[in-house]
Amino acid sequence: MGGASLLNILFGLIKIKFVAVFLGPAGVGLIGLYQSLVQTGSQFASLGSATVGTQQIAAAANDGDAAVDTVRRALFWGTIALSVMGALIFLAFSGTIASYVLKVPEQRSDVAWLSLGVALTVAAGAQTALLTGLRRVKDLALLQVGAGFSACVFGMAAVWLWGSAGILVFVLAMPIVTFAIGLFFASRVGRPRGARSSFIGITRKWSQFARLGVAFMLSGVVTILGRLAVQTLVQRDLGPEALGQFQASWSIGMTYLGFVLGAMTTDYFPRLSGAIGDHPKATRLVNEQTEVALILSGPVLVAMLALAPIVVRLLYTPEFSPTVDILRWQLLGDILKIISWPIGFVLLASGSGRLFIFSEAIGVGVFVIFTALLIPVVGVSGAGIGFLFLYIFYLPTVWIFARLLIGFRWSSAVKRLTVVVIVAAGVTDILARFNDFWGGLVGVTLAIFLAISGFIHLSRKTEYDGGIGRRIQRLRFFFKSSER
Repeated sequence: MGGASLLNILFGLIKIKFVAVFLGPAGVGLIGLYQSLVQTGSQFASLGSATVGTQQIAAAANDGDAAVDTVRRALFWGTIALSVMGALIFLAFSGTIASYVLKVPEQRSDVAWLSLGVALTVAAGAQTALLTGLRRVKDLALLQVGAGFSACVFGMAAVWLWGSAGILVFVLAMPIVTFAIGLFFASRVGRPRGARSSFIGITRKWSQFARLGVAFMLSGVVTILGRLAVQTLVQRDLGPEALGQFQASWSIGMTYLGFVLGAMTTDYFPRLSGAIGDHPKATRLVNEQTEVALILSGPVLVAMLALAPIVVRLLYTPEFSPTVDILRWQLLGDILKIISWPIGFVLLASGSGRLFIFSEAIGVGVFVIFTALLIPVVGVSGAGIGFLFLYIFYLPTVWIFARLLIGFRWSSAVKRLTVVVIVAAGVTDILARFNDFWGGLVGVTLAIFLAISGFIHLSRKTEYDGGIGRRIQRLRFFFKSSER
């Protein structure tokens, strides 16, 4: 999954550069706004079916084929109904969205077409939930790569052929190809022999989906509406160019973390859902996942802080230079996001919907409030600072809830690694703000050190052998003194 995510990062970077060159900051901002509208609509329409579906399928796998078949059928029929209803409701409100969110009533027809993206996103979420719950990792990886590549090709072709008129196709390409490819892989999951799911059993299971899903749907809606509110604030107070700067930074952050967070969702969530009743085991899983996430993303994060001006120039154009400052604040927030993400899954796995909504609402509320307060003072960089404050408040909130639910505590290894990554990132950020050269040199050096030491640490847990093992032994020899 990590390898598939890295390929998707490449596809995403190609799309980002292409759109930046052809459409500029205003085009990048409009694409981000359209994508947020599709995500918001699909979150409302899905009723959290993707998250609950993953959890229920993973749990049913321990109860036999008949239980999995019941969950699968409830997810399938429920998703069809939700997809159609969600698209129709979004279509009915397309004029209102164009007038009050985009502030451009003439774009009503474009917004109406986004209802197709809403329907297909909901449907694709159910397919992914099935594959994730059954831990069909190879299929998920192929789905991710195939959808990323196809959306990249079709989206860039639309922009190249039609310019700004191709933005709608660019946005809809991902939901369309994800649904189409996901349908293929989901159809390969054959129905278990002898499984007989009654109508009453499917109905009861769907009622359970709805009860659990509403809480997760609301939490997802809160998160996306918060981002949409920030985008609206930036566009209203600073204009479409500033919105493009914010969207550029957001895209970079979501892209480079995707290889960690995507793999975590695929493998970690089902395992945690199955072990959530065993509190010591669940605590160990959370700590292990946090440790691995920091090892994999820490070097990338520090390197991005060091090379932010070069990264922005490579991925975009000189018009995007204000993106550098937003990105640096966002990267600092990403450290806390990486630490809080595995803990947040405890709330999902335990079915604590109210606590999850509350924690998400606190973080998103802080994000919107600080952005609104800071934009008039520091400009578009206020959105990046607001993102940092989001996780300053969110991390202790989910830690307290996890402590109450499973008695969670961070391990000493996680604490040490957290301090090392925060110090490395802080030193790099401070130096880079005063001098790009020295910040880049020190940051890249620290990133290399984090990468090599993390690789050695992971090798102890995974017991690599062969050629990789021999190289690790050489690295251990050179790092022996530092390890002591």
